[in-house]
Amino acid sequence: VQLQASGGGLVQTGGSLRLSCAASESISNINRMGWYRQIPGKSRDLVASIDSGGITNYAASVKGRFTISRNVANNTVYLQMNSLQPEDTAIYYCTAWSPPDSYWGQGTQVTVSS
Repeated sequence: VQLQASGGGLVQTGGSLRLSCAASESISNINRMGWYRQIPGKSRDLVASIDSGGITNYAASVKGRFTISRNVANNTVYLQMNSLQPEDTAIYYCTAWSPPDSYWGQGTQVTVSS
């Protein structure tokens, strides 16, 4: 599975961005998809995930502000990010799990200015 992430950019505090992750094959065959983020020098942390049944999971720091969703028709997973804060600044990575395999897209930079 190849994943193409897009939608990052520079936004002011309180602003919004929507990240997209387009998969090269049907996401209905993928067990779970999600977004991680990483600050240079730190670990890559889970932001949100959505499984094949539509069940979502969020990091505590983004719950209520970020929404993960998927469009099976166009094989794309989205991350709607609202009320962005400077601490959300990171490189965001899309990932897909089809056990025993996992796949990663290239990162997309999100920068929130104060």
